[in-house]
Amino acid sequence: MNEVVTQIADRVGIAPDLAEKALGMMLGFLQREGDDAAVAKMIEAMPGGADLVAQYNGEGAGGGGLLGGLMGALGGGGIMGLGQQLMSQGLGMGEITSLAKETIAIAKQYAGEEVVDEVVASVPGLSQFV
Repeated sequence: MNEVVTQIADRVGIAPDLAEKALGMMLGFLQREGDDAAVAKMIEAMPGGADLVAQYNGEGAGGGGLLGGLMGALGGGGIMGLGQQLMSQGLGMGEITSLAKETIAIAKQYAGEEVVDEVVASVPGLSQFV
């Protein structure tokens, strides 16, 4: 398990395998919704970031079984769609909020504050959660 996943699991208080999947889903969401150049820089700077996106990106794109399929079909994408997908993995709102904040904090350690702030600013609604 890579160091970023371990840090997030410890800080949020969730199992490492769940942290890995949730982080991959979040990074995949940012890749789809955010500024391409800034997100690419951020993901490349995070150890294992590209691998997590490759492994779990499909989960955020209408994955998550029937609920995910319905959310995609009904246009329930964006930040709320990601929240629904993370809840379907067993995470509560408090854990999702902590996960978002810790992901951004760790991304800033690796990619720098300027790059990550650009990513956050490019995703509608994200700033209120981080």
